[in-house]
Amino acid sequence: MIKGIDWNQPWLTHLRALGERVLEQHHHGGALDQTLNSALDSPVRFVPQSELPHGVAYEQFIFDTGTVPTRDNLHDFFNGLCWLQFPATKRRLNSLQAAEIAQAGVQNVRGPVRDALTLFDENAAFLSAPEPLWDALQARDWHRLFVMHRPLWQQARLVLFGHALLEKLVQPRKAITAHVYKVPETELSLAALDAWVAADLSAAKLAGKPFVPLPVLGVPGWCAGNENFSFYDDSSVFRPRLPPQQA
Repeated sequence: MIKGIDWNQPWLTHLRALGERVLEQHHHGGALDQTLNSALDSPVRFVPQSELPHGVAYEQFIFDTGTVPTRDNLHDFFNGLCWLQFPATKRRLNSLQAAEIAQAGVQNVRGPVRDALTLFDENAAFLSAPEPLWDALQARDWHRLFVMHRPLWQQARLVLFGHALLEKLVQPRKAITAHVYKVPETELSLAALDAWVAADLSAAKLAGKPFVPLPVLGVPGWCAGNENFSFYDDSSVFRPRLPPQQA
């Protein structure tokens, strides 16, 4: 049974109503794939993991059948919620995965685009923020980002997307890091945000790794410990940006 989720955590606000509804049905004996199917209209249908044929790529199976193999665990629970909450973005990622498989086949090494797609799907977060925050984040200037510009976080919005990221945060640890994708306007509805990200994603853009690492518990209001600014002195988590390698 899926349990241990603290829905009061700020990173779960956008998924709370949906997630609590799915879990209530699941705790009354429904298989996770069935409870996800009954939660909302979705562009896919959730099926037991056993329906994925041996030797068939997971992403290709979803693309070909419109069904998502699902196990009764936290990882697939959050994956299901993200399919329901961000259907356009999930569909776009799957379509790009299928296009890469069609071009190169399934190999031991995924290649830069499939690696980026998987990283996005598992660990991405969407951040809309004033430019001074973006400049500090890209520079990995953690003191400027979280201390000097702390009041600017009131104008920012961070929405977690990656299901592996959400799973890890069920047991929060200081080192948990999201790969942040820049999005516009804090006032976008979740549906509008989903549509914008889906339209913005492309193989070429993802190949360029358009992500910035962000230790999410450093976000003001997301961890009581970061009210003491010595929280950010931990260089094993808040690492400086490495200088570019010499050719």
